[in-house]
Amino acid sequence: MQSIQFDYSKLKGKIKEVCGTQDALASKIGLGRVTLSQRLNNQSNFSQDEIARMTQALNISNEDIPIYFFTTIV
Repeated sequence: MQSIQFDYSKLKGKIKEVCGTQDALASKIGLGRVTLSQRLNNQSNFSQDEIARMTQALNISNEDIPIYFFTTIV
């Protein structure tokens, strides 16, 4: 069974807008830059804790979490 692939393009744009780089965000939330890259490239999944830390760092409202983290690639 194929795993679900998520579209993180909106999230990547928000990272660039708020933090400038993925490395800057990774450092800000205490996540390795390679780990963040793997998550954004669908090589592994975000944990609930990582999503919570990212939404706080990026000022993403709870209502907008599905838009940034759960939009699937069709």
